Amino acid sequence: MTDHPSTFKGDHDHHGGIQWDDRASLHHTGDGNGVLDGAKGLRSGSFAELVRHLMLLPEQERADYYIEKAGDREYHAAEIAELSKRPDFPRE
Repeated sequence: MTDHPSTFKGDHDHHGGIQWDDRASLHHTGDGNGVLDGAKGLRSGSFAELVRHLMLLPEQERADYYIEKAGDREYHAAEIAELSKRPDFPRE
């Protein structure tokens, strides 16, 4: 996971771009967020895994879900569809 700074040799480990291996969780749209938001995740894994999972759903169902990436950034259906088309998206 690349969501934390490294102190090994004084180098940072953030290299820009999408961090596909960051932790993420799949949530149902309208689950209320709040203090217990982390416990409301339906599925967890790497960001790439969850993008692949969401893209397997029928298009009309995708809007019912969003992905919350490490750092509380939410990605919704339209943005996820665009990310899945990027040339740097890990297909497998």
